[in-house]
Amino acid sequence: MSQFIDTRPAIVLTMGDPAGIGPEIVLKALADPAVAPLARWIVAGDGAVLERAEAVTGLKLASAELRDVRALDPNDEFSFGRLDARCGAAGLEYVRVATLMCLNGQASAMVTAPLNKEAVTLSGRAFTGHTEYIARLCGAKESRMLLWSERLSTVHVTTHVALRKACEVDPKRVLRTIELGNEAMRLLGFEHPRIAVCGLNPHAGEHGLFGEEDQNLILPAVTAARDRGIAASGPHAPDTVFLQAVRGAYDLVVAMYHDQGHIPMKLVDFEGTVNISLGIPIIRTSVDHGTAFDIAGANRADARSMKQAMRVAAKMAASRLAAGKPDSGH
Repeated sequence: MSQFIDTRPAIVLTMGDPAGIGPEIVLKALADPAVAPLARWIVAGDGAVLERAEAVTGLKLASAELRDVRALDPNDEFSFGRLDARCGAAGLEYVRVATLMCLNGQASAMVTAPLNKEAVTLSGRAFTGHTEYIARLCGAKESRMLLWSERLSTVHVTTHVALRKACEVDPKRVLRTIELGNEAMRLLGFEHPRIAVCGLNPHAGEHGLFGEEDQNLILPAVTAARDRGIAASGPHAPDTVFLQAVRGAYDLVVAMYHDQGHIPMKLVDFEGTVNISLGIPIIRTSVDHGTAFDIAGANRADARSMKQAMRVAAKMAASRLAAGKPDSGH
């Protein structure tokens, strides 16, 4: 009698901040019969936290294995919807464990539920975001954030830095962002992604009338990308290029700074947007929303973004495995 071999990718999910909606949306997403078969799911978190989420949702952990991290003392009391340094530290520990699972080949990808930056900071750890933290764990020198939805996709040259700093455009960083975005979109099924690069200034500088960064710093990066066979164009006027992309002219938009890319993404498809980390040797996707402390523990959390992040992770992991690359992405 032949033995069944499960060829689906193993993907680890983190619970997020225990006081937020993370554990709830993990349970709800795994309960969806359309999502559950896509991978061999592993949940990195605390069993005691999971039990509290099960009581809130009325759901039991289904179609997944629990990796009980035990970052919280089972006897510790915490309240849903309240900042707690212990919960911030625990949520970060789930991410650390999941990242190591990907690096050592125990998982093909990871999907993260939301953390609260303030809660993590209260625990005494310096933290600017998932992407930067995971990049450090992976030993990656640089990382980027790509926001993907079925209607619009955007990758950012800079993210969690002051706007004044983001305006110091580095052509090499712009070029590398275009390259990373191109690679990611290919994993997502776009054979030759059409990439539009935003300008920094209004109307992309209007030929120097509103600033010279667009022509002197961004255009050379776009030209270099085209010389490498990438279908990149720009710099485009930021106030119109996103609409053109939504209407089908482009597959990916390169934004110069955080809000330039985040605002149109969240306006167009808040629930369906997925955060994808680039520039690291593992696949990591995430919801594109926060811990929602205002509704935590009330069984009101919407799991659509979590489900979408899981679908994207499964698709990217399957593409990577089909290309013959090892699970850890090395």
